[in-house]
Amino acid sequence: MKKDEEDIIEINKRQQIFYDTKEKNWATKIWYSLRNRNLQKIRKSLNLEKQIQELHLEWCGDLSNKKVLDLGCYEGNSLSIYLAHNSKEYLAIDLSEKGINHLSGRIKNIENAQAVVVDFLSEDFQEGSFDLIYAYGVLHHFKNTNQLIARLKEKLNENGTIISNDPLMTSFPVKVARGIYRPFQSDKDWEWPFTRKTYYKFAAAFEIKDRRGMLGRVKKLMLLNLLPFSEQKKTMIAEKWHNKDWENSRHSDIELFRCMHITMLMQKKN
Repeated sequence: MKKDEEDIIEINKRQQIFYDTKEKNWATKIWYSLRNRNLQKIRKSLNLEKQIQELHLEWCGDLSNKKVLDLGCYEGNSLSIYLAHNSKEYLAIDLSEKGINHLSGRIKNIENAQAVVVDFLSEDFQEGSFDLIYAYGVLHHFKNTNQLIARLKEKLNENGTIISNDPLMTSFPVKVARGIYRPFQSDKDWEWPFTRKTYYKFAAAFEIKDRRGMLGRVKKLMLLNLLPFSEQKKTMIAEKWHNKDWENSRHSDIELFRCMHITMLMQKKN
């Protein structure tokens, strides 16, 4: 076995333990607390999760004749059960036995749906010819982007599509904050937010059919909270900022790279 393959296996083992036990050092606990406290409030005020879900449903289209891979789903994301019920064939995979066992119980009565513990990059994963790979918060966990892209292409059917949602590390404030935090980060070995270089690798390898950036201008809401504005006024401003990010990032790389998150619909090139 090659050294890089051994390293990946070792990292995946630690990643599995991390998500099963939720054990974090003091720096990661503080980071998660600050991030979630601020971002979750913003997400909730914008109803962002619902907006993303509705967009992903639109991108999925008719699944009745499609073979779907739910990649890195843990115990199930917001669309896992929908995908399982509506696709011709549904397979969910994750490194976590705890997560997969939970999801298996939720889909046990759905025909042609299964969940298994397996590493997407390993030779043990033999399934292929997927029409759709759904990767919610997953692709940024792979350090080697070239290896990941090659594997995605290998597993996709002709004209197969990928729906992804991942963090970006392209805006200056986020880059600085993550740079300060990274030396102390518990999960740094499998947390690789997209850089410009990462995005352009995907753009070169696949046809980007659609994309949206999120949490760009809205980052300023944390400063706006310091001003004596009413909650209604803050929400109105946040919605206006978010709508600009959501629409302008579809076509402008400058607008996209100001954002903290990106969601994409990608199609395999012929």
